[in-house]
Amino acid sequence: MTDDDLREMIRGLEKEEDEISLQRRVLHGRIDILRAELVSRLREQVNAGEAQLADIGRLSEILTAKATPTDDA
Repeated sequence: MTDDDLREMIRGLEKEEDEISLQRRVLHGRIDILRAELVSRLREQVNAGEAQLADIGRLSEILTAKATPTDDA
């Protein structure tokens, strides 16, 4: 390979890396939005007395992202 070929390959890989990085940031943003919605709903349930006290521990786990949100919340 020539030097120009190597430079072109590097530019192509850097472009691919940038695209993947952007996609990753978008996905993380979407995850944050969904977690915030889940936390908001759980808070409403706790405030309305609909959720059990055990859910407060779950809320803490969700806020610290230590647990995967479940559909039963």
